[in-house]
Amino acid sequence: MWIDSHCHLNHERGKDNGTPEELIGRAKEAGVDGMVSICCEMAKEIDELVSIANNNENVWCSIGTHPHDAAAEAEKQITADEIIKRAMAEEKIVGIGECGLDYFYDYAPKNEQADMFRKQIHVGKETGLPIIIHTRDAEEDTMQILREEGACDGKTKVLMHCFSSNETLARQSIDEGFYVSFSGIVTFKKATELQDIAKLVPLDKILVETDAPFLAPTPYRGKTNEPAFVKHTGQCLADLHNVTEKEMAQYTKDNFFTLFDKAKKTYTGAY
Repeated sequence: MWIDSHCHLNHERGKDNGTPEELIGRAKEAGVDGMVSICCEMAKEIDELVSIANNNENVWCSIGTHPHDAAAEAEKQITADEIIKRAMAEEKIVGIGECGLDYFYDYAPKNEQADMFRKQIHVGKETGLPIIIHTRDAEEDTMQILREEGACDGKTKVLMHCFSSNETLARQSIDEGFYVSFSGIVTFKKATELQDIAKLVPLDKILVETDAPFLAPTPYRGKTNEPAFVKHTGQCLADLHNVTEKEMAQYTKDNFFTLFDKAKKTYTGAY
């Protein structure tokens, strides 16, 4: 049984595929045992995400601000203490983010992205919840901020989500003991460099995700993604590591509950 460690059940782009409940139902039929619906804008999303999680077994959510939304006044007004309080009050909030830096789109000024990123690292350290990292064309600054804010202390939980960066960042992440998650990008025929990077990640640090409704894996590339498709990425990772699909499902599930250990409290399945 797979765990989709990163999806967006409430995203507008996914609504053509059905309601969150319909997406969850199809995922479970496809052998997906649980999933985390990720927050990008706390002010707009968190109540809805908590409601979805609370109303569905083995569905959790995160709380945080995406770098694209780092300049939004409503996001900046939410203090670290307020995030901490909400995260600790809700049993289904199991992670912080997604947060980080995105210099590819540059939707928010770099200094405001950095400020929001630092705030969320602080929240992760205070709550003990994993920090879910988004980084694009900002590898050096991402690692610098993680180091400056004490996230490379061997205690802070860090997940490099939807990894599609270079080998340097992959090796740095591995050396720091970070977890690394792969999306459908790794299944693409021309993604040979990323496939080689995936082979480097130890089996006790690898996770799988859809990032639905984005980045549908082969054979659904170009279509709207959904959590039910996560097994295709998982099978690709299994092939790259020369293990069976069942073994990779177990590795990634075990890793998920080691990293997102708060989710254990409300998990109704079998370990």
